[in-house]
Amino acid sequence: MIRKIDHIGIAVHSLQPIRTLFRTIFNLEPEYEEEVPDQKVRVLGYRIGESHFEFLEPLDATSPISSFLEKRGEGLHHVAISVDDISALLAKMKANNVRLIDDTPRKGAGGKQIAFVHPRSLHGVLLELSQEE
Repeated sequence: MIRKIDHIGIAVHSLQPIRTLFRTIFNLEPEYEEEVPDQKVRVLGYRIGESHFEFLEPLDATSPISSFLEKRGEGLHHVAISVDDISALLAKMKANNVRLIDDTPRKGAGGKQIAFVHPRSLHGVLLELSQEE
């Protein structure tokens, strides 16, 4: 069911310093940049091997990333795994009393279907399930 680590999500106040750092130090340009209105974030993605670093900048003060930054500051926000069948995996998790943030998939960056698993169910790690359309 799990295919690979899709990306590591990193919360930041601003994407511009990240863009400069990756261009100057690593000679890398982002593979993608987009706004995800449902999650109130701007996403900047860099390919690292088969996975990505996804930097998340809040669009406004009501963004979940804004809340995260206020409480914890910049840094690791979540780990995302690519799965074959997100709906079946969510159903299996529900049946096994895994605490979910999203009971059903929703649209994420890159048009993927995503859902979050509560960190209390995974020893403090916020896990994102991700399925290609």
